[in-house]
Amino acid sequence: MKHYFLISLLILIQSWISLPTKAQPDAVRTLHDEITADLKDNILPFWEKHSIDPSGGFYGTLMRDGTPIADAPKGGVLNARILWTFSAAYRICGDTIYRNLADRAQRYFIDHFIDPQYGGVYWQIKADGTPLNTDKQTYGCTYAIYGLAEHFRATGNIESLQKAIDIYRTMENKIKDPLRDGYIESFNRTWGTPEKLGYDGDGTATKTMNTHIHVLEAYTLLYKVWRDSTLRQRLAKVIDLLTTKLYNPQTHHLILFCDSDWKNLDDIDSYGHDIETSWLLTEAAEALGDASVIDKCRKISLELVDAALQEGINPTGYMMYERNKDRIRRDASWWCQAETVVGCMNAWRLTGKQSYLDSAIRTWEFIKLRMIDREHGEWYRTVLEDGTPRRREPKASLWNCPYHNSRMGFEITGFLNEINE
Repeated sequence: MKHYFLISLLILIQSWISLPTKAQPDAVRTLHDEITADLKDNILPFWEKHSIDPSGGFYGTLMRDGTPIADAPKGGVLNARILWTFSAAYRICGDTIYRNLADRAQRYFIDHFIDPQYGGVYWQIKADGTPLNTDKQTYGCTYAIYGLAEHFRATGNIESLQKAIDIYRTMENKIKDPLRDGYIESFNRTWGTPEKLGYDGDGTATKTMNTHIHVLEAYTLLYKVWRDSTLRQRLAKVIDLLTTKLYNPQTHHLILFCDSDWKNLDDIDSYGHDIETSWLLTEAAEALGDASVIDKCRKISLELVDAALQEGINPTGYMMYERNKDRIRRDASWWCQAETVVGCMNAWRLTGKQSYLDSAIRTWEFIKLRMIDREHGEWYRTVLEDGTPRRREPKASLWNCPYHNSRMGFEITGFLNEINE
């Protein structure tokens, strides 16, 4: 206990020392420079060096030091996120190595993950590229749109745009609830009822917050590159569903699990998802361009950030995972920290309040001190409450990917560009 207290005090003192006295562009410049250096010198090089499978595509599992598990299944979400990451890296940084990796990811994803007969996206394939789990998870379909739309945005590849549009139309025809709206969680390959709900097979919810925020994310990006009037209507509706069905205005948290009628099925607050949604909402509203929607989403965005910062920050300065009834999961997950930086920077962008910038910097200081793997590269997936990382967790798996932490770098570049305009 004494050892834990000393570690906590040290991290907290280091965080205080690092904070600026006022929100100056210099503080944002420093934050930007440090985060983008980690992106270009650490995160992206790890994936460039270790993730490429010579037999095709990218390995499904990489251990902490980058050693591949050659026969591991390959996940659709992982591969769509790799596609998004290197497409965005090429668009923003312009390095041809990123273009080559983005093109490799695009070709492999289209050829192996998209179901040519029934549409949609397989959840998993075998290491050799043949189908393994052909269930259609809406979550996986959203990331396919997200990755393919970004590839088109970065490269102008029309095939990527058309495939993204095809999956969007499949979602509207097969996945959207025709009676109560929203998007059903899971299907079998032919769009019938699956044997088990959810991507882990343990679900009970017909509709989930996590899937809907990524529908929002995907439709926002697709609308940025394809100004279709029907897509615009659906993007506006997804914003409405999130703010009226999945947002609790009393607690300022999102509702995680619902039945077909949008009835709440559990008592959980997911701090990382709340703060991620805060900036995805404002991004979507600003892409839509409706002033009343922008105002509404900015208000809810700040409420989400404030609640997450008030309830979810551990004394050592990181964002905890979630509250599940009367228990709090206190570990630091890599994606929660990345989304906290972006969410706080977005809140600072909207308000100019020093406290939000301070929170972003405090979280980044924790990441630098505890989350970056200085020995093997990339980040640890999990840091425990006592400040020690889980060193045996893989760097790449069905969920581990270069998406959250690389996106943090890309978003910080966007914030800095906005300041300099």
